[in-house]
Amino acid sequence: MPCYCAHDHAAARLFSRFARRYRRRFARGHFEPVQRRLLDALSELGLEGAELLEIGSGVGALHLHLLEQGVARAVGVDLSPKMIEEARSWAEERGLGERVDYRVGDYLVLADEIAPVDITVMDKVICCHPLGPELVATALPHTRRALALSYPRISAITRMGARLVNGVMALLRSEFRVYLHDPETIEAVAKHHGFLKRREGTAGFWQFQLFVRGQ
Repeated sequence: MPCYCAHDHAAARLFSRFARRYRRRFARGHFEPVQRRLLDALSELGLEGAELLEIGSGVGALHLHLLEQGVARAVGVDLSPKMIEEARSWAEERGLGERVDYRVGDYLVLADEIAPVDITVMDKVICCHPLGPELVATALPHTRRALALSYPRISAITRMGARLVNGVMALLRSEFRVYLHDPETIEAVAKHHGFLKRREGTAGFWQFQLFVRGQ
C-alpha cells in the first residue's frame, strides 16, 4: 500500500484546529441535513444493543447520539488527536465514556486492531482520504450488518469547490487534499463484499448511502 503519511499528518493538523468549534456547534444540536438523513436511515435498522464503529469520528456527535438511541458500544477513529480529545471529554460529560473506545490514526493502519462491529459509519470521510474506496473495502469485512456513509455529490459545483480547496492547500504548502469519489465505485466495492444498497439520497452538496449485508 502506498504511504500517505504526509496527507494523514496534514489532515490531522488541519482538523485539530477546528475541534473545539465543531464541538460547540454540535453541542447546540446542529446536525446538518445529510447527517439527519443518515441518522434516520440508521434508525430503521434497529440500533438496540448494536456495536458501532465511526471512522473519521470527529468530536463524536454522531456516535454519541447513537449511543443515546440504543447502541451498546462504539469505537471512534480519527486522524486528529484534538478531535479525539474533545470526543472523549464530551463522552465523559454525557456519561458515555465507558461505552466508547477511541483511537487516533488512519483506519487503514488500525483496522486489524479493532474488533468487528455491527454498523460502520463514515460521515464526510472518504472525501478526505486519497484511498476512499479502499477505506470502504477495508471496513466492510469487519462490518456484520450495515455501512452508512456520506460524501460529496459529483457535480460542476463540487468539482469547482474541490479545485479551490486544493489550490488553497497547495498555496499553504499543506499535503491535505479533497477527493471526489464516484458513487458507482463505492457501490461496486460494497457489492463485492456482499453488501446491497438499501437507502440513498442527497442533501445540498452531499449524498448518503446505506448498505446492508445481503442474506
